Amino acid sequence: MSHTESPSVPDAPPIGQLRLVVAGSVDDGKSTLVGRLLHDTKSILADQYDATLAASQRRGADEFDLALLTDGLRAEREQGITIDVAYRYFSTPRRSFVLADTPGHVQYTRNTVTGASTADAAVVLIDVRNGVSVQTCRHAALLALLRVPTVVFAVNKMDAVDWSQERFDEVAADVRDVAARVGLRGVDIVPVSALTGENIVDGGPSWYAGKPLLPLLEELPSGGTGDFEPFRFPVQLVIRPRTEAHPDYRGLAGRVSSGTVRIGDEITAQPSGQTSTVTGIDGPTGPQQRAVAGESVTLLLADELDVARGEVLVREGEDEQWGSAIGVLRQIDGVLTWLSEKDSAVRQRVLVKAGTRTVRGLLGPVAATWDADELTWRNQADRLCLNDIGQVSVQLAEPVALDAYAELRGTGAFLVIDPDTGATIAAGLAGASDRLTA
Repeated sequence: MSHTESPSVPDAPPIGQLRLVVAGSVDDGKSTLVGRLLHDTKSILADQYDATLAASQRRGADEFDLALLTDGLRAEREQGITIDVAYRYFSTPRRSFVLADTPGHVQYTRNTVTGASTADAAVVLIDVRNGVSVQTCRHAALLALLRVPTVVFAVNKMDAVDWSQERFDEVAADVRDVAARVGLRGVDIVPVSALTGENIVDGGPSWYAGKPLLPLLEELPSGGTGDFEPFRFPVQLVIRPRTEAHPDYRGLAGRVSSGTVRIGDEITAQPSGQTSTVTGIDGPTGPQQRAVAGESVTLLLADELDVARGEVLVREGEDEQWGSAIGVLRQIDGVLTWLSEKDSAVRQRVLVKAGTRTVRGLLGPVAATWDADELTWRNQADRLCLNDIGQVSVQLAEPVALDAYAELRGTGAFLVIDPDTGATIAAGLAGASDRLTA
């Protein structure tokens, strides 16, 4: 049972789910904003409200502390900071949201990469009193690299400056400058007060002509690709039940990463290059005529190809139509965000996971690192340290199928793994360095 009844809004058709990441510097008000969204959309359960109110009182707060709704770890509650990615779910009559509240501290920037990697949109908090910080620039660069489709900069704590339009305009000008320099296009900038709730659900000052934050988020496009990207299908499993009912059944199971596939389509498996025709599509509820991005299905082919986990199915001839072909690579030239506390090393032995395929590899030298202060590439580093962004090549023992990340997010990303511990030490984007422009 919710704490209160659902809010009433003007009648409007529902929109698809939006995956949202919230980022920003320490103490800019991320957790308070997320708590405000949960509170004002009436997405708080009664027992959760009571527990948070009790925790607020134990900390000496006079009022309900919205930030405690998302700071779920005990260490976070004790320190009053966010140190992990907290996923929350809320909805309005118009759409549902999956929200990732990410840390603000520099040492936890890697968590921001995790939260933003699958996001349809991002909200970056800025304290209006402090303006654009180095961490703001770093987050803007990461969101540009990760090709998050829409970025909203929420200039928070406007109540602390008496909703000064002059101060907001100064910060907004700095935001536009940073966005242009890192390659973000079409950003929105919204003045808000997460503490008081002004311009979150309802309108703000008379001088602001735009939409409040939540109505703006309700209207953003979701991440479904449908027919608007080329077909990609990383094979996860070959299904051969060999039962009396299905003695000859052989299906390739996986999740459609992008595009659409239909019965009768000619497909090619990469990197092997084998071709066949789709003769059947089995979904969770039975046979279907087509499958679109986001659906998990099993494809049946006319030929019994020697295809296993790790291959990527593409539609024959479609790459020429879209002007972007998937690459069969033995060397990946791209950008790494270093996630390990141990520095990188030239010719370091690693595992590379591209889609559902994992192969052995060697790290090449660092060609350049991103300077978040100067918003430009530097050619001085000989290694990558924790949270560094660098241009690095990776030599592979076997070929993998990858798109340019700037073309397709789902099949343009890869992970770099420590072969001894199994820990992920870097997140990689194939050929993505041109997303940052100084």
